[in-house]
Amino acid sequence: MQEVEGVINGTYDYTKLGGDTGPLVYPAGFVYIFLVLYYATSAGSNIRLAQYIFAGLYLFTILLIFNLYRKTLKVPPFVFFFVCCSSYRIHSIYVLRLFNDTVAMFFLYLAVNLFVCHRWTLGCIIYSVAVSVKMNVLLFSPALLMLLLLRFGIVGTVKHLSTCASVQVALGFPFLCTNPVGYVGRSFELGRQFLFKWTVNWRFLSEEFFLSRRFHLLLLLLHLSALLLFFWRRWSRPFGGPFRLLQHSRASGFLSANDLILPLFTANFIGMCFSRSLHYQFYVWYYHTLPYLLWCTRLPVVFRLLLLGVIELTWNQYPSTVLSSAALHICHAVLLIGLWHGTSVIVSPVVLESARRKVR
Repeated sequence: MQEVEGVINGTYDYTKLGGDTGPLVYPAGFVYIFLVLYYATSAGSNIRLAQYIFAGLYLFTILLIFNLYRKTLKVPPFVFFFVCCSSYRIHSIYVLRLFNDTVAMFFLYLAVNLFVCHRWTLGCIIYSVAVSVKMNVLLFSPALLMLLLLRFGIVGTVKHLSTCASVQVALGFPFLCTNPVGYVGRSFELGRQFLFKWTVNWRFLSEEFFLSRRFHLLLLLLHLSALLLFFWRRWSRPFGGPFRLLQHSRASGFLSANDLILPLFTANFIGMCFSRSLHYQFYVWYYHTLPYLLWCTRLPVVFRLLLLGVIELTWNQYPSTVLSSAALHICHAVLLIGLWHGTSVIVSPVVLESARRKVR
């Protein structure tokens, strides 16, 4: 609320906006949404009303997630109970801490629902709105780029990316007119330094190594390498590889819900695995995707539930410990390997067309 108060007072220079927790480091969508909350909650004094609003946001997010699960037919119904009731940390993030991460993920899941319904233009608009609330949503972008290429080819992809960019320009226009360098530098700062005391995933490292640029570059290299491997050997392979994929882009109108959701959720999970630091509110970035990802592996059901439980315990450990951080990485590694060896759900349009002819 302190960060958006400056905008109410007429300050549009992002370098001059901030509060007790530090400078404003989120894009313009965050400002507009929390301006609405500012006025709705009497400048943030009506905390109970804010909690009711975020509780409603939580319920709508759950509905969006369940709709995706319903369309994929991957996750058994009993898992829905765990999604709703098993995470103290998630409930805290939504109705006690009121983080903007929850708002960003709501718009992200809404965008994915639109993609599944083949409302690509509107989905790209909503996706860009999600990015404007918090740019962690960009972790989904490598898979989204591949899906756009599959569905529309290069020219169509450029059009949809232009739509995303136009939304960013429109939302940030007042701030771009005042100080464009300051706005872009603050709201989309990729080199932001995280505090060691809040890390959930790297507690077993020394603080000096945790803050070193070499470590950050290594993680970036591993992140990009994992994305390229999944793209090259898993996501594009049913189309004959990345080069043949572009040639068949016009024939892939039969992409199912699983074809869309698996690459998106996997790309985000890879980003989480190689993140420079995970803070407690970041749990919401992938919590609701974990059951789906686990049920895309060949792991036994008991082992899938065990992984969900251990991951939950590691995020509930405060402050994090060497053991909890190590356990989180082990769970991530097991799930990532499981996804690598899991059954691919993307089917080549050529194969689909062949199957159709046989049916006829």
